[in-house]
Amino acid sequence: MASSIRHGFHIDSEELAAQLEEHGYALTPPLLDEKQCDSLIKLYDVAAVFRTRVVMARHNFGRGEYKYFADPIPPIVQQLRERLYVPLAEVANRWAKRLNLNERFPPTLDEFLDFCSSRQQALPTPLMLRYEEGDYNCLHQDLYGEVAFPLQAACVLSQHGRDYEGGEFLLTEQRPRMQTRGEAVTLQRGRFIVFPNRWRPVAGKRGDYRVNVRHGVSRLKSGRRYCLGIIFHNAK
Repeated sequence: MASSIRHGFHIDSEELAAQLEEHGYALTPPLLDEKQCDSLIKLYDVAAVFRTRVVMARHNFGRGEYKYFADPIPPIVQQLRERLYVPLAEVANRWAKRLNLNERFPPTLDEFLDFCSSRQQALPTPLMLRYEEGDYNCLHQDLYGEVAFPLQAACVLSQHGRDYEGGEFLLTEQRPRMQTRGEAVTLQRGRFIVFPNRWRPVAGKRGDYRVNVRHGVSRLKSGRRYCLGIIFHNAK
């Protein structure tokens, strides 16, 4: 399979921060081409690449399934995780400062994963998800222990309108003393959506406050949808 991401890969942390502030999520330029998406989809049936498989219905998570990658993570997934982490760590540290939190995130993924290991979180969390007709993912947060990076990313590897219908990416925000706000996003193949793992800061009249965020996937109306998920903190 393709072992490297696109030449000239660059993500602007300022642009990400601006989109997250305005919309609650950010969209990157295309980072994976068609061949890379196809190669990742083919990996889904290679058992040795993954450490565990989860059937959502068994846990009341929804319908569909997903698999967590085993170490060593495939090179292209590892590169994406490392390269996305750098600008997102800048955003995460700004968020922590805005909310007067003590936690700060180191500039490289290796340093952050060393910190995860010191808290007994050493299992890799990047994953692939597969949905078929009628499948969906309930609203949730991806928390696996004491350490949680506040942002994560996902890329749909299938082509909407050709390979599947439905299956919109869902985000909800619960603001204090307000009703829940929802957003549905149709994702383009090869392009990542960056979104809060559990919360984000929002500017209010009396300063910044924390908004709780959950994410999921709407019901797939037809076809099959594969998705690559990049979570930065490891699990126990």
